[in-house]
Amino acid sequence: MNIKDETIATLKHFDIGKKFSYLSVIPKASVLIPLCVKDGELYTLMTLRSNELRTSAGEVCFPGGKRDLNDRDDVDTALREAEEEIGLPPADVQVVCTLFPVISKSGLLVTPVVGFIEESFCPNPNPAEVSAVFTVPLDFFTSEKDHYAAHGAAGMMGFLHSFNFVDPDSGTLYHIWGLTALLAILVAALALRKKPEFDVGFDSEDPLSFFQQILHQRISKL
Repeated sequence: MNIKDETIATLKHFDIGKKFSYLSVIPKASVLIPLCVKDGELYTLMTLRSNELRTSAGEVCFPGGKRDLNDRDDVDTALREAEEEIGLPPADVQVVCTLFPVISKSGLLVTPVVGFIEESFCPNPNPAEVSAVFTVPLDFFTSEKDHYAAHGAAGMMGFLHSFNFVDPDSGTLYHIWGLTALLAILVAALALRKKPEFDVGFDSEDPLSFFQQILHQRISKL
């Protein structure tokens, strides 16, 4: 199998399907974690949110947002938001799996949806929501070199992870932190079947119990 097929087969083992659909009372959101293969390596696509937004302005995020009434499920939300934010047609995404949800600092139940896109995809960002789109080697999120961790307000999620990434194409420095960094670490560890060089606070081969514990801790405080 090639790297894409191997990654799909690996990630499908962690698909949670509708396992958390019973949490219907919590406001929902989804993010799309787009993967692609470039020069034989796995990359993920990320966005820099517009400075004009009311929440998380100027922060690095995966494409995504809140569930709409017309969305059928978490996957629908992630694909719709990606199309609205960066012009990615839903038909151009090969959805691989839905990973365990986490509760954001604002109290949203955020479900990560992982999917493959073509390397040739040319983003068309909506300037009202996105000011930049860039790709990062997935392996970057397992390396200690540009990683920083601290305890703080996000103590409920264990470590607060952050990375400084310099885009080789533009020379721009991006600060990737918080929930976005945690999800990037998670997908990198699972997809690459590689334990990060730093302490992540969960078993990278079987992280479900850790994320379930976090979820139940957060729900008990709502």
